[in-house]
Amino acid sequence: MLLQILLQAAEQSGAGLAVFGAAIGAGLAAIGAGLGIGKIGGSAVEGIARQPEAAGAIQTAMLIIAALIEAVALFAAVICLLISFKL
Repeated sequence: MLLQILLQAAEQSGAGLAVFGAAIGAGLAAIGAGLGIGKIGGSAVEGIARQPEAAGAIQTAMLIIAALIEAVALFAAVICLLISFKL
């Protein structure tokens, strides 16, 4: 039933599938960023628990990597928005 609704919406306008694809891309970027930051956070906590003396270095590296992941996710979301508004 959901597939039929999506196909009907795509038939009404030729740009429907492109906007649908952009929405899926933005969602996947957000999910990927969430999974990546969750993995980094878990690994950092585990590393700090194993070596408390290295906590500062681990936290610094974790923050830098998390910022890079967020930047990639933001870039993907902006590209998806540009695709959806272009049509």
